[in-house]
Amino acid sequence: MLRSSAAPLARRGIRQLSNKSHSPLEGDSGALATHVYHGMTTFLVGATPLYFLIPTTGFGVVDPVFGTALAVAIAGHSWVGLNYVATDYVPKISKSLLGPARILNAAIGVVTLVGMTAIAWNGKGGIKGSLGALWSPKKKE
Repeated sequence: MLRSSAAPLARRGIRQLSNKSHSPLEGDSGALATHVYHGMTTFLVGATPLYFLIPTTGFGVVDPVFGTALAVAIAGHSWVGLNYVATDYVPKISKSLLGPARILNAAIGVVTLVGMTAIAWNGKGGIKGSLGALWSPKKKE
């Protein structure tokens, strides 16, 4: 019986994309993490300008839901990116600091996610309104 040569290649491709990290804090280990990281980058490149071009009023929950999607992508992207930085540079100082650095990176990601999600749902105008308020002059009373 002849077997298709595509089946072993497909199985090997799936195995190569599997994430065999030893800890959930290792967001930068494995081909799957790299693939997801690049997917988040692509999403952010397209979704961020689109989000800021959509009008804020008249869309109900679209703005907070889209803001939440951006918050998840930004927090995840920063978490994995900071893990790449930690993997490259922290062992040059001390290999024993890599674990605490990963914990710090996870904490930064969680704070980013919680803060941006809170702004998206509770802030006046969502994330767009908060960023716009940074550059608008204060109203005099």
